[in-house]
Amino acid sequence: MNTGSRASAIAVEGLCKSFGEHVVLDRIDLNVAEGTIFSLLGPNGAGKTTTVQILATLLGADGGDISVGGYELATEPAAVRSAIGVTGQFSAVDDLLTGRENIILMGDLNHLPRRESIALAEELLTRFDLVDAADKMASSYSGGMTRRLDLAMTLVGNPRIIFLDEPTTGLDPRSRRVVWDIVRELVSGGVTVFLTTQYLEEADQLADRIAVLHGGRIVAEGTADELKRLVPGGYIKLDFADRNALATVAQAFGGAAQVNGDLTLAIPSDGGVRAVREVIDRLDVIGIEPEGLSVHTPDLDDVFLALTGSDQTGSASARTEKESVR
Repeated sequence: MNTGSRASAIAVEGLCKSFGEHVVLDRIDLNVAEGTIFSLLGPNGAGKTTTVQILATLLGADGGDISVGGYELATEPAAVRSAIGVTGQFSAVDDLLTGRENIILMGDLNHLPRRESIALAEELLTRFDLVDAADKMASSYSGGMTRRLDLAMTLVGNPRIIFLDEPTTGLDPRSRRVVWDIVRELVSGGVTVFLTTQYLEEADQLADRIAVLHGGRIVAEGTADELKRLVPGGYIKLDFADRNALATVAQAFGGAAQVNGDLTLAIPSDGGVRAVREVIDRLDVIGIEPEGLSVHTPDLDDVFLALTGSDQTGSASARTEKESVR
């Protein structure tokens, strides 16, 4: 992966992990640039959580060279832990404590002076819009509030790198978007986020780069737009005011087909800038200007299905969210 001028926050080469005879990770490579959001997608059981656990020093690797935050995972695990925060699939919030007490407890675990922990708790409760619920038992919190508190607790150690393992699973669309805004704010402040998710729209909305993990290997990596162009089915849609113009353009573009009514043409395309420019140039040559032009590319659902070959929970979850937001 090309990270441009940014340094690598996470660099992985040849990561391997097996449980008995079951190979979970088969020599995968990853490179995550500082101050970006990197998303790891894959079917349930693909090894996303295993990857996070290894990178967060919670599970040993069978092989590979790994550095996190500039520290070698194999020889400097304590230094790695000092640079990271982890929010797992299941909340680390203690339901028997208040929101404030949960954050202060994290301060104690990070060996902060009590006065600093108290001040930090106030700051984080304000930042995550939890002031009104600060002194209520966490057991009374909604799912969205619990997840916000969980993220606030992750920030107690001021980590430079945060691992979010399916952080919005089970949240309603509104709460999910609140978490998205928090993640964007963290990254704008220079934090690096390594995100696994079941929601394809989540990766599409948040991630600077996405890797698809399947069968123990990274089967594709790139920006969301780059991944979408891997899957056939994209097209450039041209709308016309009269049939003569449409007929002329249809003749000029042999692969064009009428869609959405008599006055619309769809020209097969990967949706890239070059392809759009070629269509516009050809329209200029024949002297016809359409009423409208739009680019349609496959979404991450299509990419996911094409690369993994099955409709897993993530794809279904993404569709459910899209339908509920409309």
